[in-house]
Formats: sequence, C-alpha cells, structure tokens
Amino acid sequence: MNGSEFSWSEFFHMGGYAVFVWSSYGLALGIVLVNIVSPLIERKRVVKRVKRAIARDRHASQANNS
Repeated sequence: MNGSEFSWSEFFHMGGYAVFVWSSYGLALGIVLVNIVSPLIERKRVVKRVKRAIARDRHASQANNS
C-alpha cells in the first residue's frame, strides 16, 4: 500500500494481527470502563450507608432525649 491508496479492509486486518490488536483495544476499553463505573457504584453504596447511619444516630439521640 503506497501513500495514495487506503483500504479500510487492510486497516481492520492490521497486517494479519487484527485478533491481537483489536482484542487489546477491547480489553483496554473494558478496563477503562470498569475504572469509571466501579467508583460510581461504590460511592452510591457509601452515601446510602452514611445516610442510614445518620438517621440511626438521629433516631437514637431522640429516643434518649425523650
């Protein structure tokens, strides 16, 4: 392939290494997505746990004041 020709087929074939190249891209994308989504899910769990603890403490202090 010289500078004036371009073939999408050859690009996606990656010179015979397409399986390795595209699986590496897929794996990297998967890891990036896990690194984005996992903290968001954990944050929701922590916020829910803290709200529950605050409500429990508030309820306990009201019961002790009565």
